[in-house]
Amino acid sequence: MTTPFPFTAVVGQDDLRLALLLNAVSPAVGGVLVRGEKGTAKSTAVRALSALLPAVAVVPGCRFSCDPAAPDPGCPDGPHEPGPGTGRPARMVELPVGASEDRLVGALDIERALAEGVKAFEPGLLADAHRGILYVDEVNLLHDHLVDLLLDAAAMGASYVEREGVSVRHAARFLLVGTMNPEEGELRPQLLDRFGLTVEVAASREPDQRVEVVRRRLAYDDDPAAFAARWAQEEAAVRQRIVAARELLPQVRLGDGALRQIAATCAAFEVDGMRADIVMARTATALAAWAGRTDVLAEDVRQAALLALPHRRRRNPFDAPGLDEDKLDETLEQFSGESPDDDADPDGPDGPDGPGGGGGQPAPDGGPQGDGAGDARPEAGEGGQPQPSGAREQSAVRAAEPFRTKVLSVPGIGEGAAGRRSRARTEHGRTTGSRRPRGALTKLHLAATVQAAAPHQRARGRSGPGLVVRRDDLRQATREGREGNLVLFVVDASGSMAARQRMSAVKGAVLSLLLDAYQRRDKVGLVTFRGSGAEVALPPTSSVDAAAARLESLPTGGRTPLAAGLLKAHEVLRVERLRDPARRALLVVVTDGRATGGPEPVALAGRAARLFAAEQVASVVVDCESGPVRLGLAGQLAGELGGTAVTLDELRADSIAGLVKGMQSGRAA
Repeated sequence: MTTPFPFTAVVGQDDLRLALLLNAVSPAVGGVLVRGEKGTAKSTAVRALSALLPAVAVVPGCRFSCDPAAPDPGCPDGPHEPGPGTGRPARMVELPVGASEDRLVGALDIERALAEGVKAFEPGLLADAHRGILYVDEVNLLHDHLVDLLLDAAAMGASYVEREGVSVRHAARFLLVGTMNPEEGELRPQLLDRFGLTVEVAASREPDQRVEVVRRRLAYDDDPAAFAARWAQEEAAVRQRIVAARELLPQVRLGDGALRQIAATCAAFEVDGMRADIVMARTATALAAWAGRTDVLAEDVRQAALLALPHRRRRNPFDAPGLDEDKLDETLEQFSGESPDDDADPDGPDGPDGPGGGGGQPAPDGGPQGDGAGDARPEAGEGGQPQPSGAREQSAVRAAEPFRTKVLSVPGIGEGAAGRRSRARTEHGRTTGSRRPRGALTKLHLAATVQAAAPHQRARGRSGPGLVVRRDDLRQATREGREGNLVLFVVDASGSMAARQRMSAVKGAVLSLLLDAYQRRDKVGLVTFRGSGAEVALPPTSSVDAAAARLESLPTGGRTPLAAGLLKAHEVLRVERLRDPARRALLVVVTDGRATGGPEPVALAGRAARLFAAEQVASVVVDCESGPVRLGLAGQLAGELGGTAVTLDELRADSIAGLVKGMQSGRAA
């Protein structure tokens, strides 16, 4: 068995360690979401925590880890007879990103359930994690329906498996910990809210601390057992402190003054719903117990707010997480006069200067633009007309306010990753038919199964009321839902787009489409073209906020190498098809359609566009041409692409609903 890295040997990361310890003291806090860049000890700290949790007593032979002192009356392995239990260490169960629904919640033997009426249930990871830790690395990459199941179980303390009239329920109370790198995509705000606490972690910029991190890691890698032995005393002290805090927790008093501070803070920061108030109350109580106090102080409320509120203030993926600490202090000060805790002795053993104070902080760890100026000469545009002086490179302008858009979808039916954009055959959705299962049966089509088995009942010697069902009779339900696509933006940043008001509107439109892509669980990519060529500003990623940041800093100016932009986009899609063949693409070209620079730029752009038409890539051209005289070049480009053109004004209007129909009718023609 691998020796885990000691929790107390983790250098720095005070907020991360504190949040984990508070959940160890009070699992009712609701778990921790750890956000941060790679290589910041997120997984190391989580895996190390399991060694600090007290051992649990379980009913012998129970697959669901029932407590012998209070066994679950609905346990599938029950009912359990009273008796002594057996002790075992608390488990840390890891949920892989690619896990199936059956692996998470458990699976029923459908064949035995139909033929014998027996609830033959194979427990899943939720049962394994009961009374322990359930850890999800890269939780932002987990499919939404799995995240929903996971968070529902964590909130209710039980897991329910319902399938074709057969129902199984078992207890599932665990400490939920998720880690994620925001660069790889965000969780939806609704899912963020279901995590009790969130902490942001980053690598230290202090050389001495970085040296200590490397020193400890090298020592651990050389001899894990010896390194762990050096930290055994500190580990035992923290383990004892967790046990003491758990015993003290029921005695902690959350006074009306502290409750009013919690309510006022949540109201001041305009968080949605009441979950934040409840989580803050539980966190403040756990902080007091961790500090060895029986009263909740203002400093506990403040620390609870810093851990429980930042992620609940995000309204969309472009909002930066965080909390205005000055505003927090003002709110707490405003309501501090009503606190019943004012009579506490600040210099006593439970005050902030005593050994139990400090706001519940954990014990010490015990150890030391652009690619240069554009062309100064006026450029020759279409028909030999000179381009405006905006051909020179200009600094980036801010995007206009984003707006709500209607859905753009890829025609046909795909089989890509689950999402909310285009029609697809998925594991979840409305049932459209049945087929023989390929591999394990996951979604039974009951009517088709009965229909397949019915003609053979006499030959199989059926004599009782039960249906004689064999493996060959089982039918898998085929379902239709929605998939996420790769939305690749090709943005014209040339001089012809350089008017500040115009480019601001263009960026606002792209930002709006990015927000739509985030809500529909798409991957996004960004190709820009200007000057003498094109570049991949952002390779395809699930992080739409990264795309928004690149868009915001995009300068403009120079010639319009439209063909180069299209060819670069074609190369990006070619590579992505090799990586993820099932994910279909939607090309969104944002341009006025002009092409300049090099020999025959218009003809070259047309040939590049026809590559997408030949491969039947769904495409939309957002026409940015303005002014009383319009050349209609974007519409011509859309025709070459085999797609549809829409103006910026139409992108805002309800008439965009006809765009999808136009794309589909164009394919049918």
